Amino acid sequence: MIETQDITRPPREWIDAIRKIGAATASSQLNKMGIRNSHICGPVSRREGAVICGPALTLQFVPKREDYYGDDEYAEPEKQLHRHVLYHTKPGDIVVVDARGDMRSGIFGEMMLTYFKGKGGAGVVIDGCLRDYPNAKHLDLGLWIRGLTPNFHTQTDIMPWGVNVPIACGGVFVMPGDIIVADDDGAVVVPVKYAPELIKRASTHHEWEGFSKEKLLAGGELKRYYPLHDDAREEYEAWRKLQPSTHES
Repeated sequence: MIETQDITRPPREWIDAIRKIGAATASSQLNKMGIRNSHICGPVSRREGAVICGPALTLQFVPKREDYYGDDEYAEPEKQLHRHVLYHTKPGDIVVVDARGDMRSGIFGEMMLTYFKGKGGAGVVIDGCLRDYPNAKHLDLGLWIRGLTPNFHTQTDIMPWGVNVPIACGGVFVMPGDIIVADDDGAVVVPVKYAPELIKRASTHHEWEGFSKEKLLAGGELKRYYPLHDDAREEYEAWRKLQPSTHES
């Protein structure tokens, strides 16, 4: 029997807060905090307008070697580790897959994704492809992928090797349990220990950005309002006092 470890999930309030922040602000603020490479480059959303945020279940693929992995899609299915990562699914989880950028292997198909959806999964980020997309696209899952293929996961040159281990996905290091936030801008990895500071910084950024949007729409000067210049700080503070509080419980 194969045994794989589960992940440690961050507090739900962190997930909810980072979801509101979005990928672009998360990426820019993480850069200022010293995390320069947080955008998973390659996978793009197949559902316009979809936004997901949750902890990462990780799946690692490696080059296929036939003495370790056969060719039959249904031979000894319980030895197939791409199934085992899904067994860990809890509501809100995101499966992040290092598929080596392979464009010929369909990591998951309709049936596997249906199981994942039934367990409450939020979406997948795959540095590679899916199969069965004509049916899978109706499952209301977030799908950040490189492309599509009719092939099953080990039909060509890769095989699953590790579950909930550190992986590289789209050129980014991902630890099991890292927070993933993904929207139309792409998928971003938030290291858990950086989450509280990111939330704090992004909250301040969103407040003055809302003020700046109003001013720019009214014809205000870019150099004064974006980024917020010190000369406009008093004006911003006066505007802020008139806004409904969003911080009180």
